[in-house]
Amino acid sequence: MLPVNQAEQLILNLVQPLDGGQDGETLNLLDASGRILAEPITSSLDFPHWDNSAMDGYAVRYADVQGCAAETPVTLTIVEEIPAGYQPQKTIQPGQAARILTGSVMPSGADTIVIQEETQREGDRVTIFATPQPHAFVRDRGAYYQAGNPLLPAGLRLQAAEIAVLAAAQCAQVKVYRRPKVAILSTGSELVAIDQPLQPGQIVDSNQYALAALVAQAGAEPLLLGRVPDQPKALRASIQQAIAVADMVLSSGGVSVGDYDYVDQILAALGATIHIRAVAIKPGKPLTVATFDRAKDIENKTLSSKKDLVYFGLPGNPVSALVTCWRFVLPALRKLSGLAAPWEPEFVSARSLNMLKSDGKRESYLWGKLRLVNGEYEFESAIGSYSSGNLINLAGTSGLAVVPLGETQILAGDRVQVLPIG
Repeated sequence: MLPVNQAEQLILNLVQPLDGGQDGETLNLLDASGRILAEPITSSLDFPHWDNSAMDGYAVRYADVQGCAAETPVTLTIVEEIPAGYQPQKTIQPGQAARILTGSVMPSGADTIVIQEETQREGDRVTIFATPQPHAFVRDRGAYYQAGNPLLPAGLRLQAAEIAVLAAAQCAQVKVYRRPKVAILSTGSELVAIDQPLQPGQIVDSNQYALAALVAQAGAEPLLLGRVPDQPKALRASIQQAIAVADMVLSSGGVSVGDYDYVDQILAALGATIHIRAVAIKPGKPLTVATFDRAKDIENKTLSSKKDLVYFGLPGNPVSALVTCWRFVLPALRKLSGLAAPWEPEFVSARSLNMLKSDGKRESYLWGKLRLVNGEYEFESAIGSYSSGNLINLAGTSGLAVVPLGETQILAGDRVQVLPIG
């Protein structure tokens, strides 16, 4: 069994990201929300576009107002009103000022803003009662960004702030990575559809739904290939279909050591290189990770990418399938999708509200609720048994607490590393 961290790094080393040129598509900006930039963005605009005021007040020459105070105010003549969107027409001369509003263009000759609260206006005259700092409340052209420099890097996920920046830079269209295609299939003769009456020994294929939701939340496109009985011929056909149409494959079940666990031998027969067969993690010990060299498959014309495909044979127990996805598949998907590094999970330190137990033989992941309380993370374990088949108490999970290999308990009140979920 591989240690968890070694398995993580091995998997990430196997994943080859989508190619920004070959696997990119151009979208209108509003359609690009949540997508990942496939090429860096530069702009021909300076930000700010011009020198402007950061406050409502008066644009003045600092030389005219230095040293003034409530006892020794300075009175200036107002020669112009500068609202937003107006191009100043006057040059500020000694003894003059311009009324200016937030965001408005600075007039020539002025170098400082006196805020409105420190002035008193009468007609075309304004009296200054306090000395501002030199250059106060002036936003210089290009202070935030200078035209021609990198604006946004490739590999960045476009969320509200990035969309706003691109809109301000007049980028009506952007090139993003296409969504990775992830084939999902469930193995097991006991599995039935969600709307099928249950017979003794049968269970609903919940993994298909869980994995599809997780893949979609990660920004990829789930390809649902359904349920496959524990029959080598049928399983081989389904795996062949999956590797022909997808960038990554997730199958659940059939990777343990039972009489009807055929996934590994079929992968080997199809020419896959199997890199991982088991990981020292609980739940999720039986985990197969394999790759297919599709550069040799000259008949595969379905995908634009001929990069190696990574195949995850996940355990069939529903909790194990989700835990291994959160721990190993999501980081791999982040790298595959073109997202910039780091791809590894980010853990937080939390105070455990409960005693957490493990047998110490594997790195154990215990699910529960992670909360931020008064600036400190707290972890509350789920109610009920920690069983890989107990899907019920997995609902509402927002964190996985880690009991390290070799440790058997973490006391209530002690610190614990937690992987945030969602």
